[in-house]
Amino acid sequence: MWTTPEDDPRTYGQPVGEKATYLEYLRNYRLTIGLKCEGLDADQLARRSVPPSTMSLLGLVRHLAQVENHWFQRVIRGQTDVPRLFKREDDPDWDFTGAAPDPVLVDEAFTTWRSETAKADEWLIAVDEADLGAEVPFDGGTVAVRDVLVHLIEEYARHAGHADLLRECIDGRTGQ
Repeated sequence: MWTTPEDDPRTYGQPVGEKATYLEYLRNYRLTIGLKCEGLDADQLARRSVPPSTMSLLGLVRHLAQVENHWFQRVIRGQTDVPRLFKREDDPDWDFTGAAPDPVLVDEAFTTWRSETAKADEWLIAVDEADLGAEVPFDGGTVAVRDVLVHLIEEYARHAGHADLLRECIDGRTGQ
């Protein structure tokens, strides 16, 4: 899984400005998650880590689609009427517990994740850098947009580490 620097799709430039930095980190972590899932079939993607955990690579993709949707669409853009992705009233961990080894579920998860990241990037590219400090309603109070973006980067970084271990357990591959 190791690639030479010239073959690595991630970028490690010198982004200029706050918004460019957020975009680069988010894109690199998203690419990392994609690389960790690359070349695996539905059974491998849905393979759980260790009991009693429900974590799998497929669960991570579903979870990250839900996270992107929640923060960018529901919180930042205030679209609270948008349905919650991969959530069920009877199972708050449906993003993970519903990650079954079914090619249809795999396609749905990756299509949804890619769609949510594209919508998030579209919004982030269009927002004026001066508006990153804007406060948006959240959980009975407010949160600054830049705080949400830093949280998303942290969320991806944490789950990229999980993905490293999950992939190594599946086929021994390490690296990017």
